[in-house]
Amino acid sequence: MSRLLPTVPGAARRRFSQLALAVGLALAAGGAMAQQLGADSVPPPQDTPYPGTITLHVDANDTAQGIFRVRETIPVKPGALTLLYPQWIPGDHSPTGPINMLAGIALSANGKPLMWKRDKYNVYAFHLDVPEGVTSIDASFQYLSGRTDSEGFEMTPLMMDMEWSKVTLYPAGYYSRDITFVPSMTLPQGWQFGTALETASQSGDTTTFKPVTFNNLVDSPIYAGQYFKRVDLGGTAPVHLDIVADAPKYLEISPEQLKVHRALVSQAEKLFGSHHYDHYDFLFSLSDVLGGNGTEHHQSSENGLDADYFTAWDESAPGRDLLPHEYTHSWNGKFRRPADLWTPNFNVPMGDSLLWVYEGQTQYWGYVLTARSGMWTAQQFRDALAMEAANYDRNRVGFQWRTLEDTTNDPTAARRSSLPYRSWQMSEEYYSGGQMMWLEVDAKLRALSHDKKSLDDFAHTFFGVDNGSYVTKTYTFDDVVAALNSVAPYDWASFLHAHVNALNPPLEDGINGTGWKLVYTEQESEFEKQYNSRSESSRHMYNFAWSIGLTMGEHGQINDVRWNGPAFKAGVSTGATIVAVNGQDYSSDVLKSALTAAKHGSAPIQLLLKYQGGYRTVAVDYHDGLQYPHLVRVEGAPDYLDEIIAPRK
Repeated sequence: MSRLLPTVPGAARRRFSQLALAVGLALAAGGAMAQQLGADSVPPPQDTPYPGTITLHVDANDTAQGIFRVRETIPVKPGALTLLYPQWIPGDHSPTGPINMLAGIALSANGKPLMWKRDKYNVYAFHLDVPEGVTSIDASFQYLSGRTDSEGFEMTPLMMDMEWSKVTLYPAGYYSRDITFVPSMTLPQGWQFGTALETASQSGDTTTFKPVTFNNLVDSPIYAGQYFKRVDLGGTAPVHLDIVADAPKYLEISPEQLKVHRALVSQAEKLFGSHHYDHYDFLFSLSDVLGGNGTEHHQSSENGLDADYFTAWDESAPGRDLLPHEYTHSWNGKFRRPADLWTPNFNVPMGDSLLWVYEGQTQYWGYVLTARSGMWTAQQFRDALAMEAANYDRNRVGFQWRTLEDTTNDPTAARRSSLPYRSWQMSEEYYSGGQMMWLEVDAKLRALSHDKKSLDDFAHTFFGVDNGSYVTKTYTFDDVVAALNSVAPYDWASFLHAHVNALNPPLEDGINGTGWKLVYTEQESEFEKQYNSRSESSRHMYNFAWSIGLTMGEHGQINDVRWNGPAFKAGVSTGATIVAVNGQDYSSDVLKSALTAAKHGSAPIQLLLKYQGGYRTVAVDYHDGLQYPHLVRVEGAPDYLDEIIAPRK
């Protein structure tokens, strides 16, 4: 899944309320509870072909109400049948199938209704008895897309993002790769679409796709819209950018912008030395309304950024690593996948223990490819990396009680919900913490080999095998260690364990080995200014995490307090709002001035807070001024960082 922003993991992901978290954990445990209590059973998946082909049609015309209307015809045999709604969705790393949005289920055979009953403990399973003489059943239902929490909509009057896992029931007892579908879709008149699926026929606004196995159907979402543009990005196998936008003006791409996006494809191919798709589609929404973006697929990816991605290019460097990140997943996560993240169907629980490879190394390559392609300048790359490094230097004290690998449980335990004290609780640190570790690995490989080998060699060896194949090839911890040793012998097992399985991992070494070091000044980098100014996304608008220990929204709402930082020690709480600073009405400039002035005096900074309907004043004893992260060169040390981001010839 995407890491849209440098310091906020999963910003493009859906956020769940605490109630949804409690319900979701109960659902995830449902299958185990059913077995323990002898409840209605769900047939386990078997690797045998499902008899017949399922037809599936989705009518997506109701853009005003956000309703997908679904019809299926399922070949069956008489007797007991269990239908499943997908629960464990690849790329989400958690049981996030939105069963609560499924409604109006009606089953019939030969025109007569059939009764169904939901499993007693597993709400994703539906049981029925197929009468004698029935060879197929018809199913109809609706997926009520509605609103995707704070992230926007899945369907608007101008565009939609549709994932097949949300609009499909499928028979239990079979591997997903053994079930064949013939999918079709009806779109609003005049809309165009992008997908990895291949078209079989078109009739008016209805498109029928070629037969596809269920695992590949779920792996092939559709983006469609009134304002659509398909851009050729080249590649050994064709790669396209399929753009839907809020207005025609947002579809315009300059020659220089096209050049760097094409360079992304060529640089990725040079890095991995292979491709694992017949063709690849970046499904890309440029919208301030559409949500539900941020999932990787084998031959495509769901991507979404602000409408002005192209038109405000010079002011929007943060977020440009999204496409490189999701593209890298075609190699790392889809083709090569941790063994415990491969499951035979979408209702068998996944394991997330190696997400520090799946997502952590993808986060690393996402940044590197953004720079190698020219989508970031070298300075923008360093500024983005400095923000990541600063988080682990000052703002992730939770490693005192949690390991990096323990955070791989967060997709299931926390569901990307907002956290009251993220610096202490931490959230999916396998992304950026993994990134910092892989930066250290890259530097160490270069040092061990006298700059003859690098993490590029690991990527080529590990992800570049079986060129042209997109049959998933799983890996284990031992496979990762063996591949690293093939590049440069070292005690890699101990190295990795010290970073992912131990408290207080040495993530600062990720920068220290590259010939650069992290420093703090009173001036924001231009990159951080842009990052903090993009208020339409879920970014922190005002980031004082590295100084007083606060991050805030536009009007002083505190969304995180650094654990044991200056503000925390003074009693400041997440969820409070700063009303005044030293007796003056709050603004970010007033707080900056107070931080600067306190550096030259001994008086504490007085914050007037509004919290839970009351007001109180706290005195923050902080005197180190404004603090913003930057990278500077270490004299005399090899400059591995510039080598890492240099474009490959």
